[in-house]
Amino acid sequence: MDANPTGLATYLSPSFVGICIRGSQPESVFLPPLRRNPKPLSPTRQERGSRSIDSPCSCSSRDAAQPSKCPGYIEPQNLTRVSEFFLLGLSDDLALQPLLLGLFLSMYLVAMLGNMLLILTVSSDSHLHAPMYFFLCNLSLADIGFISTTVPKMAVGILTHSRAISYGGCLTQMSFLILFGCMDGMLLTVMAYDRFVAICHPLHYSATMNPRPCCFLVLMSFFISLLDSQLHTLIVLQLTCFKDVNISNFFCDPSQLLRLACSDTITNDIVMYLVGAISGFLPISGIFCSYYKIVSSILRVPSIGGKYKAFSTCGSHLSVVCLFYGTAIGVYLGSALLPSPRKDVVASVMYTVVTPMLNPFIYSLRNRDIKSALWRLYSRTDYS
Repeated sequence: MDANPTGLATYLSPSFVGICIRGSQPESVFLPPLRRNPKPLSPTRQERGSRSIDSPCSCSSRDAAQPSKCPGYIEPQNLTRVSEFFLLGLSDDLALQPLLLGLFLSMYLVAMLGNMLLILTVSSDSHLHAPMYFFLCNLSLADIGFISTTVPKMAVGILTHSRAISYGGCLTQMSFLILFGCMDGMLLTVMAYDRFVAICHPLHYSATMNPRPCCFLVLMSFFISLLDSQLHTLIVLQLTCFKDVNISNFFCDPSQLLRLACSDTITNDIVMYLVGAISGFLPISGIFCSYYKIVSSILRVPSIGGKYKAFSTCGSHLSVVCLFYGTAIGVYLGSALLPSPRKDVVASVMYTVVTPMLNPFIYSLRNRDIKSALWRLYSRTDYS
């Protein structure tokens, strides 16, 4: 058979020769002349992705009818039952890998030590057994889980020179990432409500924010985060076909997985972004309403000293809210409107690594009670 390079698109594999003809039948598969009725060979480990493939050529009839889907050369074939993904990370430069490893391990250790020290300080000092610090301890726990979901895997990948992550590992990482990330957002909303009650209704604060409602708010935040995580996981599980196995990030980002799907993902896109919008819009709305009431109440305080004292109790929380939600919303909306893998990676580092690392220091340095408790803890350990 004569092959016309302008009308045919050919590609070779160890076990078959597949030809996709533009504008004609979707696919034809020809066996090599030296073998009769051979069994398909599985891809070797050297093939990128180390993946199992159900069919040798996955150009569907609908794709073959579209010239853009079947040009003069064929893109890497659509894959089913992907066994691994590849996390492209921050840089392909081998010379930068030791620097990235040291930088991220340093930030990870600082985040772990800072959050654990904050939890130890609050739990060991009776002066800090108040609702605001109870929520702050839970925020630190969520931050520890959040940063532990991404950085250790990236560090292991740099040390072993392997960027592969199994399909199950990718789904697990994505599930925990969304769980702890959403937990952060929900706890920031709860802390905004705590500040609203403390400033706008100080006489009812003890009755409103007693231990039972505080525990209920934390449990509700956890279950909402768990629901959001499982919904994202179920949506990704519906994807049965991927056109690539390279994820342009250092963790399994659900929006990246949707972008790699070769099937029609309009419904999944709508559901995922709707779930993300609800889980993001509701906390932001709660924070905005709380601070609107807080600002309105503070402006009615006659003395400047009273206004400053009231605002100072909210400064740390507002800083963390702006840092976390600013980068998270930027990544979420940016991936939908103006996809830019490099910008997404930089913003992802901000809200998955930098924010959990800075949270304990923002609250410690701007809070007089925590600084006093830290000094008492240091004095107690020094004298002992």
